[in-house]
Amino acid sequence: MAHRPHTLLLCLGLAATWAPPALAADVSVRTLLDQSRAAVRNDPERSRQLAQQALAELARQPDADLEVLAHVQLCDYFSERDRPQAEQHLQAGQALLPRSTRPALAAQLLGCEGELRELAGDSARALQLYERAVANAEQSHDSEVLANALYQRGYLRGVRGELASGLADLKRASDLFDRLQKTEEGLNTLLAAALLYDRMGDPAQARRHFEQALAAQRRAGLQREQAVTLHNLGRALENLGDHAAARESFNASLALSEKLGYPRGRAYALRGLASVANREGDGATALRQAQAAAALLGQAPDQRLQAQIALQQGIALRLLQRPAESLQVLGQALGMFEKADSPAEATATRGELATTQAALGDYKAAFEQAQAFKAASDRLLKRQIDERFASLRNETEATAAQRENAATQRALAEEQRANRLRTVSLLLASLLVAVLSVLLLRHRRAGRRMHALAMTDELTQLRNRRAVLDTLQQQLARGERGALLIADLDLFKPINDQHGHLVGDAILRAVAEVLRNVMPREAELGRLGGEEFVAVLPGAEREAALGVAEAARAAVAALDASRWLPDRGVSISIGVTGFAHGDTLTDILRRADEALYEAKHAGRNRVRWMARAPAAEDYAPSPAAPARPTEGAAPGGAPV
Repeated sequence: MAHRPHTLLLCLGLAATWAPPALAADVSVRTLLDQSRAAVRNDPERSRQLAQQALAELARQPDADLEVLAHVQLCDYFSERDRPQAEQHLQAGQALLPRSTRPALAAQLLGCEGELRELAGDSARALQLYERAVANAEQSHDSEVLANALYQRGYLRGVRGELASGLADLKRASDLFDRLQKTEEGLNTLLAAALLYDRMGDPAQARRHFEQALAAQRRAGLQREQAVTLHNLGRALENLGDHAAARESFNASLALSEKLGYPRGRAYALRGLASVANREGDGATALRQAQAAAALLGQAPDQRLQAQIALQQGIALRLLQRPAESLQVLGQALGMFEKADSPAEATATRGELATTQAALGDYKAAFEQAQAFKAASDRLLKRQIDERFASLRNETEATAAQRENAATQRALAEEQRANRLRTVSLLLASLLVAVLSVLLLRHRRAGRRMHALAMTDELTQLRNRRAVLDTLQQQLARGERGALLIADLDLFKPINDQHGHLVGDAILRAVAEVLRNVMPREAELGRLGGEEFVAVLPGAEREAALGVAEAARAAVAALDASRWLPDRGVSISIGVTGFAHGDTLTDILRRADEALYEAKHAGRNRVRWMARAPAAEDYAPSPAAPARPTEGAAPGGAPV
């Protein structure tokens, strides 16, 4: 997921704008808290030290309001580094509330508690706390505290898929910050809105917002905000397919987070680098980076981030041919996303689970998971469309209300606002069309992916058993003639036993490529299962089918397997039979299997034909000697 712009501790502004009747020492405490707030962006450790120094001063001359502010500052610092410490400061602040004179301080503590629950993956509880913080700030008539609470609630609503209400909260927070002349806080709010638009499928627009914000943050020297924005820019670039630029942005975020001692920022940047490596097929690099990110989670507890890292680990493990481990890690990621109520991330994880189950050969589970992925994608698409329409309706209604109020004052101003409304409506409609187009394209891609998964063998990328036999069944239904070949690698089990399954998989892929090259264009070639391959030759008679089979046998026997098998070659045995009107699928497969058995019984590295009549007919030209004959070869050079 995208990294949310850091929630500034806006409550500390109270220390500058409000001062209780106080002793002279209060001035130095407020100064310490102001300095602590300023240091959050560029020197988090100094920020912590100043807040702790303020608490030490307050221990000598207590002031409940200032003590709450100091505990809120430290709760924010430790929320990303040491959750038990953050909880202690939260509880200390809550214990001081009965002695506080500022009602809005309760909203500050609710916001801190909400962030802790959100980082722990309990988004439902976090949302309830943010709701209470908004209500408290409204009752207290404190605009700055209200803006911060709306910011927190709006972003979490968007993450949970409630895009229209989330954008409405962020727009309201942005308006409050503008009135308060809080430029930096307003910028963070607009960046959060850009993240939500990115989730609706417009990464190009999000990229422009992030680049503009990054330039402003560099001019202002806001290093911590730069680290966050660089990460989010990397996500937008990754979604646009610009992997080189995405990697550069993630590396810049990582370097800045390391400089600031910001473990959560480092973890997010490493997760981003792992994602780019996975997209480029570099599973080893991705796994290393994801593991480095996971190691930082003890310093930066964040359940949703933990799930994102687990997702990248699962993809990397599958790329490294470790599907069983991949399945376990992806299952854990799915559980965390579902607990955090993150539908978009949960849907993506289901798609990866389907691919991993196919890699394990569990095609039934893979197909079921792919169906669940498509159903979740459809639900997500519908929800995004509904939310976009709701957002458009809210914006249009708000603009219409402004126009009606202005109409009572001046007709000319009314006409001008009406023109602006039409322009905005057209722009929003254009944006909606663009978003719908992107979402529909994703929907089609998901459908194509599910169909390809159901019909393709993961290891060899040939058609799978279902696809080939469906083709044969259709030809039989049309009464067409042709031939069926079943090929089986000779003595394949010793290869797996002696050299390992990775070598076995490599040989299966190499043999598949050889067969693909020798088969005629009209042939339907696939993997039947294990070390068996199958081919349907439409319209082929006996001699033509045997010719294709002999060419396939000879090509495999000539395959140079020395990089995997230094002491032997590779060969196949092939059973061939014809089919015509009146045959059943079972009869054809039985005859081809019997012919294959005859080829194996005759010494392997052979082609045998089984006629539609019960009697078997041999086809045994002298097999060419393999490129590297081995000791113990059967007559004709076939390995035993």
